[in-house]
Amino acid sequence: MFLRRKLMVGAALVCLVMPSRAVLAADDLQKVLNQLDTAAANFHTTTAEFEFDSIQTDPIPDTDVQKGTVYYERKGTSFSMAAHIDEVNGRPAPKVYSYSGGHLQLFEPMIDQVTRINKASAYEGYLMLGFGASGKDLAGKWNIKYAGPETLGGVKTDKLELVAKDPTVRRNLPKVTIWVDPTRGVSLKQVFDEGQGQSRVCTYTNIKVNLPLPADAFTFKTDSKTQYVDH
Repeated sequence: MFLRRKLMVGAALVCLVMPSRAVLAADDLQKVLNQLDTAAANFHTTTAEFEFDSIQTDPIPDTDVQKGTVYYERKGTSFSMAAHIDEVNGRPAPKVYSYSGGHLQLFEPMIDQVTRINKASAYEGYLMLGFGASGKDLAGKWNIKYAGPETLGGVKTDKLELVAKDPTVRRNLPKVTIWVDPTRGVSLKQVFDEGQGQSRVCTYTNIKVNLPLPADAFTFKTDSKTQYVDH
């Protein structure tokens, strides 16, 4: 009886002395956010090859795979990004998504059309997700859960689960999971849960940080026949 009581007291003391898993996770999360703050202060450009998999599980399973190159640039408070898509489902299908100065554009050279979304600045924080975003940027827009360390392609990353604080965003995007290298301020993988059996998986390889970008990284060539559609 005495031994059992002694063991119970010892176990209780361990529980009091050892930090809880929640406390440890909170400490780990704060460490990652602090690292992202440091990386963001030194972030200028990023180039990476990407694969975007749009996955549908309901009502009919289907997957679209887009591949290309993505560019990010941050100058002070201004932010630009562009995704140059080379192929879709293994076939050439050139497209350029470009965001700069609060304007989002999609150029489709095969039909010679530019679609312009002029009030896109509200989405800037989501476009720069995991690329140049500071810890404060993330914490300002997302409720964040630390999901542990994970190695991807030989790179040590931290897995973060994000739920948007904006209820409008949350309705269309219930959860985002990113695998971030906090020392460089870049993501190696992102999973966007769009609800109702829809998700988007983005993977990034051959990531280059703070190197010069091509002159046409955020632009595209149009001509007198190019059609423009505004939204």
